[in-house]
Amino acid sequence: MIVASDIELRAGARLLMEHVTFRVAPGDRVGFVGRNGAGKTTLTKVLAGEALPASGTVTRSGDIGYLPQDPRAGDPEMLAKDRILSARNLDEILRKLRRAEAEMGSDDERVRVKAMDRYAKLDARFVAEGGYTAESEAGRICANLNLPERVLEQPLKTLSGGQRRRVELARILFSTAETLLLDEPTNHLDADSIVWLREYLRTYSGGLVVISHDVDLLDAVINRVLYLDANRSAVDIYNVGWKAYLKQRETDEKRRQRERANAEKKAATLMAQADKMRAKATKATAAQNMARRAEKLVGDLEAVRASDKVAKLRFPKPAPCGKTPLMARDLSKSYGSLEIFTGVDLAIDRGSRVVVLGLNGAGKTTLLRMLGGVERSDTGEIVPGHGLKIGYYAQEHETLDHERTVLENMRSAAPDLDDTEVRKVLGSFLFSGDDVDKPAAVLSGGEKTRLALATLVVSAANVLLLDEPTNNLDPASRAEILGALAGYEGAVVLVTHDEGAVEALDPERVVLLPDGVEDLWNASYAELVALA
Repeated sequence: MIVASDIELRAGARLLMEHVTFRVAPGDRVGFVGRNGAGKTTLTKVLAGEALPASGTVTRSGDIGYLPQDPRAGDPEMLAKDRILSARNLDEILRKLRRAEAEMGSDDERVRVKAMDRYAKLDARFVAEGGYTAESEAGRICANLNLPERVLEQPLKTLSGGQRRRVELARILFSTAETLLLDEPTNHLDADSIVWLREYLRTYSGGLVVISHDVDLLDAVINRVLYLDANRSAVDIYNVGWKAYLKQRETDEKRRQRERANAEKKAATLMAQADKMRAKATKATAAQNMARRAEKLVGDLEAVRASDKVAKLRFPKPAPCGKTPLMARDLSKSYGSLEIFTGVDLAIDRGSRVVVLGLNGAGKTTLLRMLGGVERSDTGEIVPGHGLKIGYYAQEHETLDHERTVLENMRSAAPDLDDTEVRKVLGSFLFSGDDVDKPAAVLSGGEKTRLALATLVVSAANVLLLDEPTNNLDPASRAEILGALAGYEGAVVLVTHDEGAVEALDPERVVLLPDGVEDLWNASYAELVALA
């Protein structure tokens, strides 16, 4: 159980929320909703013990399983399978068992005998802690999250961002945590895995807090809603499911509007009367009292929700370039003995639109990193054409310097712009005032997405490499980026699970990984987008 009492959260000097009190008990499946930057991720970090509130307390009982938006936990040399099993401290026993197995084949009889004795004791301990049953359970979770055995036998450092995230999700679901805190758990999942996760969370008996822009997940899973209203710096609590919440929130807002309209009408009448009475010295005190009553009538009301601001996004006017600004020849990539893809050829013509499809782990992100000059291929070459100017959006926000502030990141991306122009662009992406002085590391996933997109806007790029650009965005911000994508005049290479993003792009070609097959786009490929 988690109990939050009188919580106040701030982002720098900006108040996110105050006087927030609630609890998450077994059987509560709570959805945190609100626009990007409202404080959902910050509040979840506080509940998990990863951050402290400005004031108030959080009391936790039982184990907490926390999935952040950008999980990077674990020794990069650790096998993915061991990382998952470590949730129940079984990984260390398994490592000792493997070492004993190896020593049992020793030519030295004393080493062999000791290893056999050690193996028997370790095996008994493993069985006593439910090890083999637990391994089977972990295997089922991994299979449902599309984590095949070959991936589980790889070190974490060799996995794609999507694979790492699914490993962390599998680890948390496999753990014995009594409360789960999941921040955008469907990011990087294919359609079948999302369907399985919905059902798993719907029947989960512990406490659950989930941040998600997946409306289907919220509708299927949650039975309580905490709406974080950034305009009012307040949290509204609804002890109902998703659809009932939507109706209730609309009803509440209409009530607020009616109450405010009535109060403002009464206040205007009182103020008019007070103005008349001020002319007479004998009634000056009464006039002041009447004016105070008018102010109190409006001041005591709940604020009416203002329309949420949305970042205004337009991709840059592409710089002039040759007919084929970017080419790739015979690209391949392997990690140890594991071959990711081989023999990929690609020609990105001026203004062309290409979608890269493939199952998770097929190398989609790796290919974009190669095209962007972030990672080297094992074979082949990247051939820049005349006037090439690349804009790379990375799904894990690697293009941002997390130690530097929002303003410093933008200055690096646009060294030719003066401070006023940089701040103007940031303002259009909803970064204003003290927000520009926040380190990128403390931004929410949606805010990092907005900052990374802002750096593209000032880049004059003629080839955009976009890796899951709609992840972590609220519906209004997602609609804005899809509109910008549809209107961009330069070339785009897109990796996404978002069918709406592909529709907005209206691609001409598709590249299928790991085989590197290139084909003209047709409607049959649209069915693969959410599955890939």
